[in-house]
Parts: sequence; C-alpha cells; structure tokens
Amino acid sequence: MKVYLIYFSPTGSTEKAVRALASGMGGETEVIDLKTPPPKQTFSAEDVVIWGVPSFGGRVPGVAMERFHAFSGAKTPCILLTAYGNRDYDDTLLEMKDAAEAAGFYPVAAVAAVCEHSIVREFAAGRPDAEDLEQLKQIGEKVCKAMENGQAGGKLKVKGSRPYKEKKAAAPMPIMVGEGCVNCKLCARECPVQAISYEDVTKTAENCISCMRCISVCPAKARSLPEQLISGLAEKMRPVCSVHKENEWFLAEA
Repeated sequence: MKVYLIYFSPTGSTEKAVRALASGMGGETEVIDLKTPPPKQTFSAEDVVIWGVPSFGGRVPGVAMERFHAFSGAKTPCILLTAYGNRDYDDTLLEMKDAAEAAGFYPVAAVAAVCEHSIVREFAAGRPDAEDLEQLKQIGEKVCKAMENGQAGGKLKVKGSRPYKEKKAAAPMPIMVGEGCVNCKLCARECPVQAISYEDVTKTAENCISCMRCISVCPAKARSLPEQLISGLAEKMRPVCSVHKENEWFLAEA
C-alpha cells in the first residue's frame, strides 16, 4: 500500500496532523505539498490518499481546493483531514467529501484535528500536542485495520450542511515588517499565492489570503500582526474558542 500525503499547510499544523495520521497506517508514503500548484496526477484503487487542509472560516481554502482539482482517482480510498483553530470546522469536511467524490475518490474516513489558531495563537496553543499526535496515529491504525477488514465500505457521513457556509470576502491582514528583517526573501518564496514582492518584501498584494505562512517561516521573526488587532480578535473569539475541544473522526462503516 502506498499512502500519498496531500496537504495545504501554511503554518505547519495541518502537515503535523496528516503525518501523525499516516504514521499509524504504515506502508510507503509520498508527500505532495499544495503550497505550489501540483502537476496533474491520477491515483489507482490500490493507492491511499490522505488529503489535509486547514479550515478557513468553516470552508476549504480556495487555493487548496483549486490545487486539489489537479488530482483524480479510480475509486481511490481517501481520508479527509481538516485542521481548525478550536472554534469549529463547519462545512469543511463536507466540502472536501463532495470534492473528493466528484474527482473519483472514495472517502473512507474523515478527521477534524484541533490545531493552534494561526492568527490568535492563544487558542489551542501548542496543538497538535503529543497527546493529539498519538491519538491521530491511533486513528490511522484503526482506519487502516477497518479498510483491511472490509469494514470501511459504506457511505461516509460527516458534519456539515448544504449549501455550504458562505465565504466571507476579507481584506488581507495588515502584516507588519519590523527592523529585524534581513531581506532573505524567504517569505516571498514561501508565500503560496506569491502575494509578497521580491523587490520589496514589506509590500503585500491584495491576493494575500492571510494564511500566516510568511509570519511562520520568517527566520528573523520580523513579520507580525498588530497587537491591537490580535487583542480585538481574541476578545471577540474567546467565548467560542476558549473551551478545550477534542479531535473527531468519522468512518464509512459498512
């Protein structure tokens, strides 16, 4: 069995969750990182695909969905994983399931993994932690066993509703660049939508998706959001994001 790890993971949390899940499944693995547009590829029924994305406002990030359209399956078993920042993942898994089925994949399981919020990092801080990673590994083991025993041959049911939650058009976050910037241009190279100018990394274009990758990868820690903005968001989100949430998973039981 070859397991393909396909993920869009701007700040690394989704990748951690996907890798932990895959570690419980064994077999040969291959990584396809959707931070750049992938070549077209078709998977066979003997392959297994784990597709992971962060939940952006309860939906699949547009760029992640667009890049997933490069893939097609031949009743290829597919495990869906969304990482969310301790609020809710709303319709993300359902949207992933619909897209996977339309592309010829067979969703056998789905996972909602709690990860540190990419903007207000006090929510689910440090997650996925060691306990989460072990739990995700165990889920991978259970899914693999269910597939081997023919117990994952039913219709996968996940949370969510149609029509999907409306995507809100949001302006790019006002990312600040401090004096510590060494102009290494890593932020520009790593931006998944090429929104940062190579000539002047302090300039960010309107196509920025506020994924926080540039802040995450900056070796000088020179990029940040205004503290006042983070404080305001935290105050607004605290009532729904402060409660400890558990990881969830769903199996297409026969």
